[in-house]
Amino acid sequence: MAISKTMSDALNKQFNEELSSAYLYESMAADFYAKNLSGFAVWMTAQASEERIHAQKIHQFLDGNGERVFYAAISEPQAEWKTPVDAIKAALGHEKFISKCIHDLVRMARKEDDIATESFLGWFVTEQIEEETTAQALIDKLEMVGDNRMGLYQLDKEVSTRVENNGG
Repeated sequence: MAISKTMSDALNKQFNEELSSAYLYESMAADFYAKNLSGFAVWMTAQASEERIHAQKIHQFLDGNGERVFYAAISEPQAEWKTPVDAIKAALGHEKFISKCIHDLVRMARKEDDIATESFLGWFVTEQIEEETTAQALIDKLEMVGDNRMGLYQLDKEVSTRVENNGG
């Protein structure tokens, strides 16, 4: 069964949302580097890389179904955040937005009886649960640390060990 034009357009929109997410997280990484928080910058760079992998998965799915992929303009992201917790809260808010987008795509696939696309999107549903859980856990740690500079130093060191998840 072919993907409908509506579904193809919606997947293209999500493809570009994923690229926009990567752009946002690269901006957050730049802000962390500017604030000498290289561990958080490493964490955000890995996050950005995962978002590009998500976009590539959508690209491959569309290609594999004979659909054209379209690149849209990416808006300039915010450049600075007051505190690390503000940045991670912004990332969590963004992940919740992406989760809603994915859920809307699943609903659209169900409405169109597009089982292949719904099955494909299942991976993204699971991935978004992990994305939100990871960001919330980091917020919880940052809030536990509060204004303690040594605690922030230790947490920065801890998050520097994050490596990219090649599966996305």
